[in-house]
Amino acid sequence: MARKVYSIALGANLPSPAGSPRETLEAALRALAGRDVRVVARSRWFATPAFPPGAGPDFVNGAALVETALAPEGLLAAMHAVERALGRDRRRRWAPRACDLDLLSCGGEVSPDRETVAAWMALDPARQATEAPPALILPHPRLHERGFVLLPLADVAPDWVHPILGRSVREMLAALPDGALAGAAPLEE
Repeated sequence: MARKVYSIALGANLPSPAGSPRETLEAALRALAGRDVRVVARSRWFATPAFPPGAGPDFVNGAALVETALAPEGLLAAMHAVERALGRDRRRRWAPRACDLDLLSCGGEVSPDRETVAAWMALDPARQATEAPPALILPHPRLHERGFVLLPLADVAPDWVHPILGRSVREMLAALPDGALAGAAPLEE
Protein backbone atom coordinates (compact mmCIF):
# COMPACT_ATOMS: atom_id res chain seq x y z
CA MET A 1 0.00 0.00 0.00
CA ALA A 2 1.22 3.51 -0.77
CA ARG A 3 2.23 5.69 2.14
CA LYS A 4 -0.30 8.34 3.15
CA VAL A 5 -0.14 11.38 5.39
CA TYR A 6 -2.67 11.58 8.21
CA SER A 7 -3.34 14.26 10.80
CA ILE A 8 -3.74 13.18 14.40
CA ALA A 9 -4.63 14.97 17.62
CA LEU A 10 -2.91 14.21 20.91
CA GLY A 11 -4.13 15.04 24.40
CA ALA A 12 -3.57 14.09 28.02
CA ASN A 13 -4.50 15.48 31.41
CA LEU A 14 -3.31 12.72 33.74
CA PRO A 15 0.19 11.37 34.33
CA SER A 16 1.13 8.01 32.87
CA PRO A 17 3.97 5.52 33.31
CA ALA A 18 5.90 7.80 30.90
CA GLY A 19 5.54 10.84 33.19
CA SER A 20 3.62 14.10 32.95
CA PRO A 21 0.94 14.60 30.26
CA ARG A 22 3.47 16.34 28.01
CA GLU A 23 6.05 13.58 28.52
CA THR A 24 3.33 11.03 27.80
CA LEU A 25 2.45 12.64 24.48
CA GLU A 26 6.12 12.77 23.48
CA ALA A 27 6.33 9.05 24.39
CA ALA A 28 3.21 8.36 22.30
CA LEU A 29 4.84 9.87 19.22
CA ARG A 30 7.99 7.78 19.80
CA ALA A 31 5.86 4.64 20.27
CA LEU A 32 4.03 5.27 16.99
CA ALA A 33 7.40 5.45 15.24
CA GLY A 34 7.94 1.83 16.31
CA ARG A 35 4.76 0.87 14.43
CA ASP A 36 5.79 1.97 10.92
CA VAL A 37 4.56 5.51 11.48
CA ARG A 38 6.83 8.47 10.70
CA VAL A 39 6.13 11.84 12.29
CA VAL A 40 6.33 14.43 9.50
CA ALA A 41 5.48 17.48 11.65
CA ARG A 42 4.44 18.20 15.23
CA SER A 43 2.69 21.26 16.59
CA ARG A 44 3.63 23.15 19.69
CA TRP A 45 2.10 21.77 22.88
CA PHE A 46 -0.83 23.76 24.23
CA ALA A 47 -2.37 23.93 27.70
CA THR A 48 -6.15 23.81 27.26
CA PRO A 49 -9.09 23.59 29.67
CA ALA A 50 -10.72 20.17 30.00
CA PHE A 51 -13.64 19.32 27.70
CA PRO A 52 -16.40 19.35 28.60
CA PRO A 53 -15.73 22.23 31.02
CA GLY A 54 -15.07 21.02 34.56
CA ALA A 55 -14.35 17.44 33.41
CA GLY A 56 -10.94 17.32 35.07
CA PRO A 57 -7.51 18.93 35.09
CA ASP A 58 -6.32 21.02 32.17
CA PHE A 59 -5.05 19.14 29.15
CA VAL A 60 -1.88 19.25 27.14
CA ASN A 61 -2.91 19.09 23.48
CA GLY A 62 -1.03 18.90 20.22
CA ALA A 63 -1.33 17.72 16.65
CA ALA A 64 0.95 15.88 14.27
CA LEU A 65 1.16 14.89 10.65
CA VAL A 66 2.23 11.28 10.31
CA GLU A 67 3.10 9.18 7.28
CA THR A 68 2.47 5.45 7.09
CA ALA A 69 1.60 2.62 4.73
CA LEU A 70 -1.07 1.50 7.20
CA ALA A 71 -4.70 1.79 6.16
CA PRO A 72 -6.74 4.20 8.33
CA GLU A 73 -8.12 1.33 10.46
CA GLY A 74 -4.59 -0.04 10.93
CA LEU A 75 -3.28 3.35 12.04
CA LEU A 76 -6.22 3.73 14.43
CA ALA A 77 -5.49 0.26 15.90
CA ALA A 78 -1.83 1.24 16.36
CA MET A 79 -2.90 4.48 18.06
CA HIS A 80 -5.24 2.58 20.42
CA ALA A 81 -2.43 0.14 21.30
CA VAL A 82 -0.16 3.09 22.18
CA GLU A 83 -2.93 4.64 24.30
CA ARG A 84 -3.38 1.37 26.22
CA ALA A 85 0.36 1.01 26.78
CA LEU A 86 0.38 4.53 28.25
CA GLY A 87 -2.51 3.87 30.63
CA ARG A 88 -5.61 4.94 28.68
CA ASP A 89 -8.85 3.76 30.27
CA ARG A 90 -11.81 3.88 27.83
CA ARG A 91 -14.59 3.03 30.31
CA ARG A 92 -16.14 6.50 30.28
CA ARG A 93 -16.42 8.95 27.38
CA TRP A 94 -14.75 12.36 27.84
CA ALA A 95 -13.19 11.35 31.17
CA PRO A 96 -9.74 12.51 32.31
CA ARG A 97 -7.11 10.45 30.50
CA ALA A 98 -3.44 9.65 30.45
CA CYS A 99 -3.28 9.53 26.64
CA ASP A 100 -5.80 10.33 23.92
CA LEU A 101 -4.88 9.94 20.25
CA ASP A 102 -7.48 10.82 17.63
CA LEU A 103 -7.24 10.21 13.91
CA LEU A 104 -8.42 13.47 12.35
CA SER A 105 -7.99 13.18 8.60
CA CYS A 106 -6.27 11.59 5.64
CA GLY A 107 -6.05 14.26 2.97
CA GLY A 108 -9.46 14.74 1.41
CA GLU A 109 -10.73 11.23 2.21
CA VAL A 110 -14.30 10.87 3.47
CA SER A 111 -15.08 7.57 5.14
CA PRO A 112 -17.27 5.63 5.11
CA ASP A 113 -19.30 8.10 2.98
CA ARG A 114 -20.42 11.77 2.99
CA GLU A 115 -23.88 11.04 4.37
CA THR A 116 -22.59 9.07 7.37
CA VAL A 117 -19.92 11.64 8.18
CA ALA A 118 -22.45 14.48 7.88
CA ALA A 119 -24.88 12.65 10.20
CA TRP A 120 -22.19 12.23 12.87
CA MET A 121 -21.16 15.87 12.44
CA ALA A 122 -24.77 16.92 13.09
CA LEU A 123 -25.25 14.70 16.16
CA ASP A 124 -26.68 16.72 19.06
CA PRO A 125 -24.38 17.32 22.07
CA ALA A 126 -26.30 15.02 24.45
CA ARG A 127 -25.88 12.09 22.07
CA GLN A 128 -22.22 12.99 21.42
CA ALA A 129 -21.52 12.38 25.11
CA THR A 130 -22.92 8.84 25.02
CA GLU A 131 -22.55 7.53 21.46
CA ALA A 132 -19.55 6.58 19.40
CA PRO A 133 -19.54 5.57 15.74
CA PRO A 134 -19.39 1.82 15.08
CA ALA A 135 -16.61 2.35 12.52
CA LEU A 136 -13.93 4.90 11.76
CA ILE A 137 -15.24 8.28 10.55
CA LEU A 138 -12.95 10.50 8.45
CA PRO A 139 -12.60 13.35 8.80
CA HIS A 140 -13.18 13.29 12.57
CA PRO A 141 -16.79 14.45 13.04
CA ARG A 142 -16.01 16.99 15.81
CA LEU A 143 -12.69 18.47 14.68
CA HIS A 144 -14.28 21.62 13.23
CA GLU A 145 -15.91 22.47 16.59
CA ARG A 146 -12.98 22.04 18.94
CA GLY A 147 -10.47 24.77 19.57
CA PHE A 148 -8.19 22.36 21.40
CA VAL A 149 -7.89 20.41 18.13
CA LEU A 150 -7.85 23.28 15.62
CA LEU A 151 -5.32 25.42 17.50
CA PRO A 152 -2.48 22.87 17.31
CA LEU A 153 -3.64 21.59 13.91
CA ALA A 154 -3.15 25.12 12.57
CA ASP A 155 0.56 24.75 13.43
CA VAL A 156 1.02 21.75 11.12
CA ALA A 157 -1.78 21.93 8.53
CA PRO A 158 -3.28 25.45 8.43
CA ASP A 159 -4.31 25.10 4.77
CA TRP A 160 -5.86 21.61 4.98
CA VAL A 161 -9.44 21.92 3.70
CA HIS A 162 -12.25 19.95 5.32
CA PRO A 163 -13.68 17.87 2.45
CA ILE A 164 -17.30 18.36 3.55
CA LEU A 165 -17.26 21.90 4.95
CA GLY A 166 -14.93 23.30 2.29
CA ARG A 167 -13.08 25.41 4.91
CA SER A 168 -9.41 25.38 5.84
CA VAL A 169 -8.15 24.78 9.36
CA ARG A 170 -7.36 28.50 9.52
CA GLU A 171 -10.95 29.37 8.52
CA MET A 172 -12.49 26.86 10.96
CA LEU A 173 -10.33 28.24 13.76
CA ALA A 174 -11.40 31.81 12.96
CA ALA A 175 -15.07 30.72 12.90
CA LEU A 176 -15.07 29.31 16.44
CA PRO A 177 -17.45 31.10 18.79
CA ASP A 178 -16.11 33.79 21.12
CA GLY A 179 -14.51 32.20 24.16
CA ALA A 180 -13.84 28.86 22.47
CA LEU A 181 -10.10 29.35 22.97
CA ALA A 182 -10.35 30.84 26.47
CA GLY A 183 -7.60 29.48 28.66
CA ALA A 184 -5.66 27.91 25.77
CA ALA A 185 -1.99 28.85 25.62
CA PRO A 186 1.17 27.42 24.07
CA LEU A 187 3.58 25.78 26.48
CA GLU A 188 7.21 26.78 26.42
CA GLU A 189 9.35 24.39 24.38
